[in-house]
Amino acid sequence: MIGFSNLTRKLRWLRDDQRGAALIELAIVAPVLVLAVMGIIDVSNGFSRKLALEQGAQRAIEKIMQTTQDETVDNTVKKEAVCQVNGTNTDGTCKTGLITSSDVTVTYRLECTSSSGAMTVYTGVAAATDCPSGHTQAQYVSVNVQGKYSPMFPFKLASLNADGTYHVSATAGMRTQ
Repeated sequence: MIGFSNLTRKLRWLRDDQRGAALIELAIVAPVLVLAVMGIIDVSNGFSRKLALEQGAQRAIEKIMQTTQDETVDNTVKKEAVCQVNGTNTDGTCKTGLITSSDVTVTYRLECTSSSGAMTVYTGVAAATDCPSGHTQAQYVSVNVQGKYSPMFPFKLASLNADGTYHVSATAGMRTQ
């Protein structure tokens, strides 16, 4: 039978023994670190998708002045946005993938300012008209590109849509006159 002093000595030795402490600490901290790294990777992928949409919208706006008689401004802008986001094949055609032309919206805006400073804004079909005489006009075009991002690890408390994706969009615009 172990005496009280022997038991106290063994408990003191067990309390002071540091072997295996690092392994236990690692077992506690490792899952948290792995989740943090996976979250950082997932958020980085989402921002990468958003950046691709922004670049596609910007490049599409740059193409406005390069429209041809064969294509309307809308079709040229939509095609360029899709090609920029999805990439191009070796023959110059657009790849299919992340977005389609239905994900690209082209909006026109006309601002008519009278000599007194009153401004009237027209959008859509009305933006194709001219301002009344005596008004200064400014015409704008903007491109909105919509896309979806499917996270590797969907987090239910975040603003995840019913289809399990995040909707991302980018808008670019310029004054044309």
